[in-house]
This record gives sequence, structure tokens and C-alpha cells, in this order.
Amino acid sequence: MEDTQKNFLTKVFYGSIGLSASLALFLVFYWSLRLNASISNLINNYARDLPLYFWPYVILTLGTLILFGVNVALFVYRWRKFGPPRLNFRTGKNLGGQASTGLGSLIGVFASACPVCGSTLLGAIGIAGGLTAFPLGGLELKAVSLGLMALPIWLTKRDLNRLEKECEQGVCPPAKDASFNKEKDKHWFQAAGALVFIFAFIGLNMLKTDPALSKFLSSQNTLVNPGDNQLFEANVVSTGNALVDEVTTRVLPEQGIRSKIVLGDSVLKLVQYGAIDLEKFESIYKDRGGMPELLRKLLTQPANEPILLTRETANYYINLLWPLGLANFMETNKNSPVNGASLFNFASTGGWNLGREENGGAYFNKFRIVSLTPKEEALATRMAENTFRPCCGNSTFFQDCNHGSALLGLLELGASQGLTEDELYREAVAWNSFWFPHNYVQTALYFKAVKGIDWENVDPKEVMSKDYSTISGWYTNVQKELAARNLIPEVKGGASCGV
Repeated sequence: MEDTQKNFLTKVFYGSIGLSASLALFLVFYWSLRLNASISNLINNYARDLPLYFWPYVILTLGTLILFGVNVALFVYRWRKFGPPRLNFRTGKNLGGQASTGLGSLIGVFASACPVCGSTLLGAIGIAGGLTAFPLGGLELKAVSLGLMALPIWLTKRDLNRLEKECEQGVCPPAKDASFNKEKDKHWFQAAGALVFIFAFIGLNMLKTDPALSKFLSSQNTLVNPGDNQLFEANVVSTGNALVDEVTTRVLPEQGIRSKIVLGDSVLKLVQYGAIDLEKFESIYKDRGGMPELLRKLLTQPANEPILLTRETANYYINLLWPLGLANFMETNKNSPVNGASLFNFASTGGWNLGREENGGAYFNKFRIVSLTPKEEALATRMAENTFRPCCGNSTFFQDCNHGSALLGLLELGASQGLTEDELYREAVAWNSFWFPHNYVQTALYFKAVKGIDWENVDPKEVMSKDYSTISGWYTNVQKELAARNLIPEVKGGASCGV
């Protein structure tokens, strides 16, 4: 009975060591992913359209995490039984079996971000294009990482077998009992358990700000029957819930919202400079029923009427404003967070492949498409620094995804056309609402139900702040409040950082 209990505690002891190591590596992986993206980005961009990328990515990542934990637990067992793996007792030569574990971890971190969203870490070591430079979008590194995690397990087991034989022959010091000892290992056991708890707590707090998990949490707090009350895509007319229907029509009116901003010849200049390639643009709509006539017109003719933003046209305009925000020159863009070693690795740069260049980073801050006076540029920059978005959680000035670039381009156009700060904030709220209906319908519902303020009377500057337009702020200040009142409508679909 005592031996059974000892064996059980030994397994739990080493299991907790391995689990804490796996959780620690998971935090590193997730941190590196969240530098530029999120789990929601991966799901939206790959799960449906590129399952042959998404599922190998998931499997290789989980395999790497598990093998890393096994490696650490096995390494601790070997150390406790035979001491540190420094020398071969027979030959005196150094042992290097565990070296590849660290290398595999490093490569696994480099490969942990999706190719469209890029990897800041890869850019930091000088791999131009980030994961987009690899034919399989970084899965090669994931596979290498998994192999380098598996190799030390085999090497350590071989080392243990060798040491067992050498010790039997008296070549090395006698092996120690590596089983769990209640008296000697109590504090180590408690420390391993505490690490598991701490890492799990940190991980859950990081994950709950991810759009994918926050959406799942919201679906667990829906008061009404989801089948009777869902915002099925942005084109829904009625959800069956009067309050939700009211705020939806205020946020996303069926007739659309007439912007005060005019595209003018900005799109034509993008085509002229090569930031937009008409043939590439045409190709992405071949499988979507052909290029819409409105979009074809905007790509070939000056647009002198104020933009009509509707549920149908919102995604057309994001692909026109994205390269504008990316390519238009502003002196202040020299200080942009994307302007550095990782320039080619962001979703806004590496993801823009509809220009003549393969990577949109080649166009960053390059052309004077929108003429801005110093005062107008200062206004556009100030607005960009103080407006946020719920996909990546960064400011518009940190244009690391298509939504950031598109809104920056819009603000530059608006500032050049004489819009005031208040008008630009209202434009930003309107455009973000059509790009992220899930978030802003709930935000409007929060202001109506919790604060008693109709959407059109809410301060747009407050809506576009960190408190309501970053994913973490929105989750804390909007979704949690709505969940507490059982007011969360379920919304299908979500914004994508791809074309």
C-alpha cells in the first residue's frame, strides 16, 4: 500500500513539474502571438479558409508544448537520480542531449504567430518577411520545433539506460532514489503546484481578453433562446429582441451612414503608384461572384461624392483605405511603432499582397497621396494615437492590421478635407461599428441599458478610447456588465485581418 502511494505521488510530482513547464512555454507562445494577433485572428483567417494550415498549426503547437513538459520532467528525474548531465563518467566527455530542448523552444516561439499577422521576433533577428518568407507559412519551423523537442527525450532515455549499466559496473557513483520523498521533496512539490496554479491563472487572465474566448463566454450568458435572438451576420433585420433591434438599427442603419469624407483621386493614385494592382484586386473576387460594380468604379474613376457606408460596402472600403493608410506619407509616421525591424511582419504590411510588391511593407509611408498641412497632419496623428480597435487592441497609429491602416487612411483624408476633431471621432465610431458590429452593437446596448444613453448621444471620443475599443477594455467595461444583466446577444462572424 505504501509503495502504491509512493508511486502515485512520484507520478504527480513529476507531472506537476512537466505541466508547469508546458504552461510556462504556452505563456511565451501566446505572448508572442499577441504581439500582433490573437487566437481569434487565427480562427477567422485560417480555420475556415485554410484548414490545412490551421489544424497542423494547432496540432504541432500542442505537441511542442506537451513534449517540452515531458523533457523538463525527464531532465529533473535524470538530475535527481544521477546528478547534472555534464560528464560521461567513463570518457569524461561533455553530454549535450538537452541542448536541443532550448533550441526547439526558441524556434517554437519564433513560429508561434500566424504568417498573415507576422512575427515580431523573427523580424528582430533579420528574417525579412517574417513567417511569410517560408513556403508553408512557418509550419516548417513548427515541425522542426516538434522534432527538436522529441529528440532530447530519446537522448535522455538513452543516457539513463547507459548510466544504469555504467553504475552497475561501478564506473559512476551509485544512483540515487529519484522517487518522491515526503520529507525531502515536500517544498519542491508545493513549489511545482504553486507554479502550475500561477501559470494557469496568468494564462486564463490573458486568454479571457482574446476575442475568441470572450465570444464563447458571452454565449454562456445569453438570456434568450439563441435560436430566436441572434445577430446572424451584419445584414440581419430583426433579432426578435426589441432592445437589441433598436440599438442595432442605430449602430448599423439599413440605409447606411453618409460619411463626410470623399475618396477623391486617392485610390487612383494608389493604382498609379502600384500600391494597388488591378489584376490582383480582380482575382480575389473571382470566387466571390466577380468584382462588384461599385468597387470597379472606385478603382478606375475619381470619387467626388461623400462615401455611403453600408453593411454591404464596409468591406469594399476597408480594402481601399488599407493601402492608403499604409502608403500615404506623414512625417509623424517615422515614429510609428510598425516602422522598425518588424516592418514587413505585420498583418497590415505582410498581409497586403494586392500591390505590385509581394509585401505591403515596401509601400509604408512612401507616397504623398493625401496632401496634409502641418496642422492637419498633427490632427490626424493625434486622432490616430487616441482611437483604438477591438481586433488587436492597439491604437490606430500602431497600424499593425488592416483595420488600423484603413482607419488611419480615413483620418488622413478627413483631416485634409477640413473635418473637425469631433467630426473625425464620429467618423471613426461609424466605420469601426460597421467593421466590428459584434463589439459596437454590444457597446451601444451597454450605454442604452446600463447608462440610459442613446447611441447618437454617446461621446464618440469615449467610445473610441481604450476603455471601450480595445478588446480588454471592451470585455471589462461592456461585456462583463452585459453578462451580469443577461443582456448579451450572440453575434456570428467577426472581423478578419485578411483581404
